Amino acid sequence: MRLVVDTNVLVSGLLTPFGAPGIVAGLIAGGRLQLCYDPRILAEYDEVLHRPSFGFEEEDVASFLAQVRAQGELVVPMPLSIGLPHVDDEPFLEVAGAAMVKFLVTGNLRHFPEGGWKSTRMVSPRQFLEQFDDAR
Repeated sequence: MRLVVDTNVLVSGLLTPFGAPGIVAGLIAGGRLQLCYDPRILAEYDEVLHRPSFGFEEEDVASFLAQVRAQGELVVPMPLSIGLPHVDDEPFLEVAGAAMVKFLVTGNLRHFPEGGWKSTRMVSPRQFLEQFDDAR
């Protein structure tokens, strides 16, 4: 299944692998979920995962990003016709709209349009997992 995943879900999932974000990260690492991304999203993943405060090993970050590049889908984003409260969230919604994914998984639902955008629903990691089997 193709989807867009906000950086906060990946960080949370890698820090706490047994919660809902961790399960989502595990499904990505296991190849069951395919991330859709653009260069801005990949750059944000790279920058955030390299922050010393998280303590991720360089080799692990490099391996994860290589997997995203190899198994993910590079998407040409579509500009939004709406504004979001946080400009940094716009690439995620732009890619979701262009890729026509069913889900954008985020820990910050309040940053995105309530009710979804185009064919994409914004869901928390837990909400996504509750619908994952039905979503395929």
